Amino acid sequence: MADNDLDIDLDDLERRMEGAMNALRTELASLRTGRASGSMLEPIVVDAYGQPTPINQLGTVNVPEPRMVTINVWDKAMVGKVEKAIRESGLGINPQLNGTIIMLPIPELNQERRAQLTKVAAQYAEHARVAVRNVRRDGMDQIKKAKAAGLSEDDQKMYADEVQVLTDKAIAAVDKVLEGKQQEIMQV
Repeated sequence: MADNDLDIDLDDLERRMEGAMNALRTELASLRTGRASGSMLEPIVVDAYGQPTPINQLGTVNVPEPRMVTINVWDKAMVGKVEKAIRESGLGINPQLNGTIIMLPIPELNQERRAQLTKVAAQYAEHARVAVRNVRRDGMDQIKKAKAAGLSEDDQKMYADEVQVLTDKAIAAVDKVLEGKQQEIMQV
């Protein structure tokens, strides 16, 4: 293949799929199995000043004891929005207000809570699968464009097969990471 316009960048597609995996790992790390951690708030964004903003950019996040996270919100006007975002996040934590400080007592993990967390983990994994499939679709679109620009049938099939192999590998990795996290959550 002499013409560079016909090249499909498989490395870029693989990097983007790996990016979806990294995002999943970050989200799953936020699902704590009974211990408090500031990272559990990382996936939560608050609509602040007209744009989605991570909580750690709106206040100081601390872990004063093993089963408590506190957020000292800098702007008093944002306290309600931060509290609402935590309530609606699916973490299953009931925020308690004390002025500009939001306290998050981490509940003991009962069987019901563990089941709830495995569902949240499954949702995170589904988001990662969708991201991987979007990258796959983008790769297939690149192949169609290259076909229109003169990519041979054989090369088109070869690239399509490569993209599918990358996709299958990424989806299998998502499933494996999810299974590990669900086992960790259900461990008593």
